[in-house]
Amino acid sequence: MIEILTDVPPGVVGVRAGGILTRDEYDSVVVPMLDEAQRSGRRLRILCEVGADYRGLTPGALWEDLQLGTRSLHLFDACAVVSDVTWIREVTRLARFLMPCPVRVFAEQDRAEAAAWLAALPETPSISVRLDEQTGTVVVEVAAPLRGVDFDALAATVDPWLSTHETVAGVVFHARTVPGWENVTGLRRHLQFVREHHRRVRRVALAVDGVLPSLVPAVAGRLVAPEVRHFAYDALDDAVAWAAGAGEDNRE
Repeated sequence: MIEILTDVPPGVVGVRAGGILTRDEYDSVVVPMLDEAQRSGRRLRILCEVGADYRGLTPGALWEDLQLGTRSLHLFDACAVVSDVTWIREVTRLARFLMPCPVRVFAEQDRAEAAAWLAALPETPSISVRLDEQTGTVVVEVAAPLRGVDFDALAATVDPWLSTHETVAGVVFHARTVPGWENVTGLRRHLQFVREHHRRVRRVALAVDGVLPSLVPAVAGRLVAPEVRHFAYDALDDAVAWAAGAGEDNRE
């Protein structure tokens, strides 16, 4: 059974799944919702509540689900999955990396929090970016998995500087551990940012604890233009000094 929820904030579409879902329910509830979004050009913020009585899909519903997913993912702005069903929560956490939009999992008791998160979109970047205009050095503080909007924020700081300077002296990434990416969009936007900017950055410092970041400089030297060096998380001052040129005048 699929039903539309009415007790959600404006701009949020709420659906509840329970029992066994059939092809007819997809055709009568889900398809019209997606068709309307397509016609109006509206992106969807979905709150999907999966009850403890959920038993899965019929073969017809499964096929419809696959078809809808293939052609409709671009319509989704964000999705909050609200459920206490363990396997639903785990599958969602595994699948969200491949989604082109933010996906988060909430317990049933946190349904109001899920709705509030969706209503608050667009989200602000989770990174903090600061530019030292004396040295042309950028410090990026990272505390959560990276998203596309984070690299938009980084570009918004770096690009104006590059419009009047040949290079950025250095970029320092400061994170307690390797943050990873929230989804494939974050990864794609990261790669795009590197491709568009790496030839105009002299040095990159990774002030990140762990074995993996310590291996990056050896690999990065073959792939990108900047010199890359690893520092411990607590050695931020050393990382910034090195990225700035360790006393050199890096201003253009």
